[in-house]
Amino acid sequence: MKLSLISVAAVAAFTLAACSSGNRNAVTSAARAPISQFATGPIFQGCVQSDRKQASRSRCGCVQSVANQSLSAGEQRRGAAFFKNPHQAQVTRTSDRPADERFWLRWKAFGDQAARVCG
Repeated sequence: MKLSLISVAAVAAFTLAACSSGNRNAVTSAARAPISQFATGPIFQGCVQSDRKQASRSRCGCVQSVANQSLSAGEQRRGAAFFKNPHQAQVTRTSDRPADERFWLRWKAFGDQAARVCG
């Protein structure tokens, strides 16, 4: 159980850390269109309110801008809740429910995209 929570926390930390520096003119790999490097929304709010040292406004804004390109509004709200309750991310990740599995794949792809765009 402890290892599972650590792995979920690592995914969240990786997403934040990946956006810590890098190319301010990054483009999405899929569309090759420039995206805004700062946005506000549920991911941004969860990020800035978290107690993570890496959670700066600019980093959280970058992650939100990727979320706007990658996730629906409902998926953003669901994922933003993971900042307050990382255990819920683990429950979702290990769920056998098809809807949870689909969401987790999209959430993981979002994290990978945030690492590419913001990193």
